Amino acid sequence: MVKVAVLGATGYTALELIKILLRHPQADIVALTTRQDGAPPVHTIHPSLYGRLTCPVEDLTPAQVAQRAEFVFCCLPHVASMEAVPTLLAGGAKVCDLSADYRLTDPVVYEKWYGHKHSDPGRLADTVYGLPELWADRIPGQSLIANPGCYTSTSILALAPLLKGGFVSPAGIIIDAKSGVSGAGRTPKLGTLYVECNEGVSAYSVAGTHRHTPEIDQVLSDFTGQKVQVLFTPHLMPMERGIFATIYGQLTRPTTQADLLAHFRAFYAGKPFVRVVEHLPNTRDSAHTNFCDITCRVTGNTVIVLACLDNLIKGAAGVAVQNFNLMNGFDETTALLP
Repeated sequence: MVKVAVLGATGYTALELIKILLRHPQADIVALTTRQDGAPPVHTIHPSLYGRLTCPVEDLTPAQVAQRAEFVFCCLPHVASMEAVPTLLAGGAKVCDLSADYRLTDPVVYEKWYGHKHSDPGRLADTVYGLPELWADRIPGQSLIANPGCYTSTSILALAPLLKGGFVSPAGIIIDAKSGVSGAGRTPKLGTLYVECNEGVSAYSVAGTHRHTPEIDQVLSDFTGQKVQVLFTPHLMPMERGIFATIYGQLTRPTTQADLLAHFRAFYAGKPFVRVVEHLPNTRDSAHTNFCDITCRVTGNTVIVLACLDNLIKGAAGVAVQNFNLMNGFDETTALLP
């Protein structure tokens, strides 16, 4: 059994993570943290855990967490995460960081997009980006993994096979993506109040200003060995959970939908959490699962890729457990299949 801690245990992602870990045969939850005073039972924060977990939610320092746990899921916000990770690693714990603090390899780029100087820049270039469908061979043996985000996972999984196979141009890619409200986190905000977002759809961070843009560009460029630039526009949807991306790319040579779907299937052969489907995906079908559903259509010289996943699971907690499994030598699917 691996002694596990969850830092920042009060959010939606942390709840999904805890539920997965409770059914994991090799995970023993020994610490849950919060910045709130006292040590309330976890069910007072997440009532769905009543009777399932007795571990309190405590205000612990990273050093105290490292004394208890062998593995830490860091669900803290950016900046707070980079302040905790060095101490956790120094204490001998392995870490899967769910924030954006270790995803970008260049500290200058991080500071530009997140508005803060990185306090642990020496680790950025060597931290493995934890998307197992692309880099499962790099994850075992690592002590720190940068867990990918939900928008980025959807976009990268949809584009990587086509770019790697040379089917689409690395320039001029348009990503039109939609997210459920849980993607904004649990902290109350005016724009995510029910009356504000229900019965309406809105775009935000338009014209390439969303923080996930450099992450998508970086990962796809590193994976394919060519400079990839996308135009990414996110939208808020009046639904609880889910990511749906409609992606447009210019074909580099004549090809058919059947050929591209066959390429997707070959690319993701043996990857249990990517489902290449014939039908048009729907967020209902990937909700509450660790699956990413992908298909494509061809019209003229343009390929349209459609992909969806659950932002809280495959876009956060589920892929974090995939990384946990690979880092500890367990089967990648442990606790994640229905």
